[in-house]
Amino acid sequence: MQTDIWVAIVVAAIGTYGLRVAPLIWTQRHFNKHKANNTQAHLPIWLSVLGPLMIAAMLGASLIPKVPSEASWGATVVGTLVTTLVWRKFKTLGLPVFCGVLVFGLTLVLLT
Repeated sequence: MQTDIWVAIVVAAIGTYGLRVAPLIWTQRHFNKHKANNTQAHLPIWLSVLGPLMIAAMLGASLIPKVPSEASWGATVVGTLVTTLVWRKFKTLGLPVFCGVLVFGLTLVLLT
């Protein structure tokens, strides 16, 4: 690979890490400050609203196929349905995502 591609990958990795670790560090400092003052810490309301909104935005962006075709839309519908059904049965996060991605890939291969 060329050097500029590696630089872009490293910058993206550092940026992704920073976006994930910054709220964690902020929350830990917030709770430690309240613990030192012997007061009870509460998460800010904006954080409890912003988190689910960001997850919903990622879900909406990931449900639209990159190359719109009947096969990709069909695989998206089947994968979403399987993910929802597995989640309703087990109420976990990892297994529904794994099953949905697996069924999406298999459906896409079978339909094309």
